Amino acid sequence: MICSESIRGLRAYFSSLVHVSARNDGVEASRQQSFLATHLLGGVAALCIFPIYLVLVGKPSFLGAIAFLWFLSPIGVAVYLSGTGNLSRAHLSSAASLAGLVTYAAWLTGGISSFLLPWMVVVPLEAGLSTDRRIIAGAAGLAALGLAILVAGQALGYVAAPEAAPVSPLLLGFIGGFSAVAYAAGLALTMQLVHMSTEDAVQVGEARYRLLAENASDMITRHDERGRVLFASLGAQQIFGEAATKLHGDGLFERVHVADRPAYLTALSRCYACNEPMSVEFRARRSAAGEPRYLWLELRCRPMNADLPSAGTTLRPGIVAVTRDISAHKLAEAELLRARDEAESASCAKTQFLANMSHELRTPLNAVIGFSEILNREMFGSLGEERYRDYARLIHESGEHLLNVVNDVLDMSKIEAGKFKIVKEPFDVASLVKLCTEIMRPAAEKRSVTLTHEVAAGIPELLADKRACKQMLLNIISNAIKFTDPGGRVRVSARAVVGGVQLSVADNGIGISEGDLPKLGSPFVQADNSYDRSYDGAGLGLSVVKGLARLHGGGLAIESTLGRGTTVTITLPMDAVAESHEATMRPPAASAA
Repeated sequence: MICSESIRGLRAYFSSLVHVSARNDGVEASRQQSFLATHLLGGVAALCIFPIYLVLVGKPSFLGAIAFLWFLSPIGVAVYLSGTGNLSRAHLSSAASLAGLVTYAAWLTGGISSFLLPWMVVVPLEAGLSTDRRIIAGAAGLAALGLAILVAGQALGYVAAPEAAPVSPLLLGFIGGFSAVAYAAGLALTMQLVHMSTEDAVQVGEARYRLLAENASDMITRHDERGRVLFASLGAQQIFGEAATKLHGDGLFERVHVADRPAYLTALSRCYACNEPMSVEFRARRSAAGEPRYLWLELRCRPMNADLPSAGTTLRPGIVAVTRDISAHKLAEAELLRARDEAESASCAKTQFLANMSHELRTPLNAVIGFSEILNREMFGSLGEERYRDYARLIHESGEHLLNVVNDVLDMSKIEAGKFKIVKEPFDVASLVKLCTEIMRPAAEKRSVTLTHEVAAGIPELLADKRACKQMLLNIISNAIKFTDPGGRVRVSARAVVGGVQLSVADNGIGISEGDLPKLGSPFVQADNSYDRSYDGAGLGLSVVKGLARLHGGGLAIESTLGRGTTVTITLPMDAVAESHEATMRPPAASAA
């Protein structure tokens, strides 16, 4: 009981000395633990043997004392490994230390005939724990070098005969040989333990990956260089409804839809030839109970060439692939495309309907407006009753309002259909701002709103559609006047920015709530106001402005605070790039000589 507890305590102690970088790697941790245990116990054994040596041999010489101190070097090597975690260098240092120690001790005790010479065999045996052929070869070379030094020294007469010992040479030889054999047996046992630990770690890893592969809904396959299946996980049962073994060889290829086989083979061949991951989507036949049907599958593959161990492996270079059933995703994608096509078709039908209706309405509206204006001016004689003149004025104003709405609808339908023509020409921005301000001034005066304009100096000519720019500016000025209470102010400004021009209209009207701002610019949408007041209009003005600005390659920005006012800014590039496919370019007017 006490012995087993002591062993567990020692094992826990040696485990705590393993470097932190190896504690998560079972195999590496086991190797470091074995190395630390053998070297620390070896150093402690040297300390324990020293009193026995004093009893049997007596007081050692100065050189003998150095030899015993050298026996403590394994402790230093163990400390180095625990601090750095470099097992390869630790093995090499241990081999050099042991070879040097045996050579030095044998030199003092008779050279080639020394009783310590069997320890030279231990040097390459101990290096075998590293499982590195280079370290084993280096250790064997150090042992051979030590033997060569002893042979040369004895041949040249440098190795002196050992002093007479109080014990017989046979006993010393037995002690040296027995101790070497015992240490070699301990090394062999340690190698066996390390090998068992390695096998256990490999089996645990294999069991873990097998558990993942067998319980994953995706199918994991391994292919050779020709794309044939060498292994298929149990996920094949869920996808194909058949045993995984039926997919081996060309079984998977035979289930791939004929039209998708070139893409399937191309992905596998490019993955192997180019040594890079590939993916492909294809249809494959599922032949479970019932009628055979095709599934949409996605295969992601990667090469095994670079990841295979260079030695000891029985796996040939090939391809590892993960296959997933994406039939539901494909159905959702097809449904989304169908819904998008239906929405686009409905939008086109709506746009075409609005355009046709707008054309049909403009003709009678022009007649209504024209005849009402004739009646209002009494061009063919007096109407007599004053109310008739008022009725004619109301008909004329209502007709003009309806015509403006129809024109906005027509413009919006053209913009949405991509048929609005952008005719670019250079024009002076200041003149445009002044013209629009003067056009809207009567409307502003009628509502007792102060309308001003301000144009920054140095604005170059703008290359854009002048008619469209005029329409945009008139729309936002009209909105500003309409939503500004009597006594308010509306300011129109223009300034140059990097690569373009900004046209702004600011007012101190009722403003727009933060929740309504994102809705503005959509057709037939109007923002509510804080006073719950109703304003005329179809909600097309800002949508037309937004569409025209985008056709020029610019944009529309709205900043507003409820109860404090609104600022609408149109940004146009200096050389407007039309998005419309039917945009044309008008050459600049010739300047006067």
